[in-house]
Amino acid sequence: MASVWQQVLAVDARYNAYRTPTFPQFRTQYIRRRSQLLRENAKAGHPPALRRQYLRLRGQLLGQRYGPLSEPGSARAYSNSIVRSSRTTLDRMEDFEDDPRALGARGHRRSVSRGSYQLQAQMNRAVYEDRPPGSVVPTSVAEASRAMAGDTSLSENYAFAGMYHVFDQHVDEAVPRVRFANDDRHRLACCSLDGSISLCQLVPAPPTVLHVLRGHTRGVSDFAWSLSNDILVSTSLDATMRIWASEDGRCIREIPDPDGAELLCCTFQPVNNNLTVVGNAKHNVHVMNISTGKKVKGGSSKLTGRVLALSFDAPGRLLWAGDDRGSVFSFLFDMATGKLTKAKRLVVHEGSPVTSISARSWVSREARDPSLLINACLNKLLLYRVVDNEGALQLKRSFPIEQSSHPVRSIFCPLMSFRQGACVVTGSEDMCVHFFDVERAAKAAVNKLQGHSAPVLDVSFNCDESLLASSDASGMVIVWRREQK
Repeated sequence: MASVWQQVLAVDARYNAYRTPTFPQFRTQYIRRRSQLLRENAKAGHPPALRRQYLRLRGQLLGQRYGPLSEPGSARAYSNSIVRSSRTTLDRMEDFEDDPRALGARGHRRSVSRGSYQLQAQMNRAVYEDRPPGSVVPTSVAEASRAMAGDTSLSENYAFAGMYHVFDQHVDEAVPRVRFANDDRHRLACCSLDGSISLCQLVPAPPTVLHVLRGHTRGVSDFAWSLSNDILVSTSLDATMRIWASEDGRCIREIPDPDGAELLCCTFQPVNNNLTVVGNAKHNVHVMNISTGKKVKGGSSKLTGRVLALSFDAPGRLLWAGDDRGSVFSFLFDMATGKLTKAKRLVVHEGSPVTSISARSWVSREARDPSLLINACLNKLLLYRVVDNEGALQLKRSFPIEQSSHPVRSIFCPLMSFRQGACVVTGSEDMCVHFFDVERAAKAAVNKLQGHSAPVLDVSFNCDESLLASSDASGMVIVWRREQK
């Protein structure tokens, strides 16, 4: 159902660049309205064959109207490639449509019975016992947390019904960062290279922009929510960081970079939110006290290149920093003083910018390896295992994406410790959002969301994974809604 109209929207998005070339705002309005109409029509319950025929005809008509795409191949070939890329999701949905036994009295999917659930738990135990030590699998006592997640597969967990809303207040300027508030389902913020930050509320409908934070004189490169969501910290190419009150959008303090350099990334210390770590264009990492506006003594260190990405482990004792020359450094963080001690260095790939680092302490019943997720302009998403207390890394596996030049970011799914398996999500220069199962040996792709018309730069889940936000290089932010079970 939904996957077909999602593919229709993807075809429209690719051709959208040909529409009204001198009035780009009309293209945004068109694609938003197109999304609304397709979503409404998807509820009509048209036969699957009719929907697929519409997708094929739509691709042909757009090809005749605007000519072939700039990429090799005809519009019809591109449309067929979209169908193939989403075949897993589409086939799964059609199986439910064609098999009446899979539908309940009201047309909803049946939940798994308790008997089959216990049988599956026994099978999980057998699989767990046969797996090599250190692999990320459900353990023999995972039944309770699996029940919390609905006892569903990864493909079902991350099947999204389509767009919930589209924000375009930053249109034509890249949105490098989008983040839901901590433990919050409906508050979202995004920063833009137009120099502003938007605070958005998704409920009640319709979603609205609550505040636009203005004050930076150049593009905003990064921002972070505090643990209590009462403040945000932002970094900018104007060589300043700013502290904002999220309730009213007021700027509390402006702090200049100690080196007078462009600030490129930031992150809160997870335990002590009075301390924020920033990275700048002069290769330096600084620990800043946001109450005093001063650099912490001993809280600075130099990397080999421009600092593009930062991430703490959950306890806040280890910090990783990535630069534009392909290196990732680990630092020991002194919780009492804020002092940084350089520990390890890993060259991911010489000369390839490290644009994103996400840390996950997988100390749970389902997954036991502390790990790091890294984007490094290699046309791959890299998953590393943290092998010691100093943050040394060992490559575990990689996943194919398109990233060669844009600052693409990725995340771990927040509830994966309650799932069977483990999933990661990343943006990509192919204008799609990709989901990967880190434990699936073959065909790791779980889902692919299509609808952006520019490289997808960042992704963010809300706390219960019911919504996913993605931002792109043209300034569009799409909020995707997970399929209702």
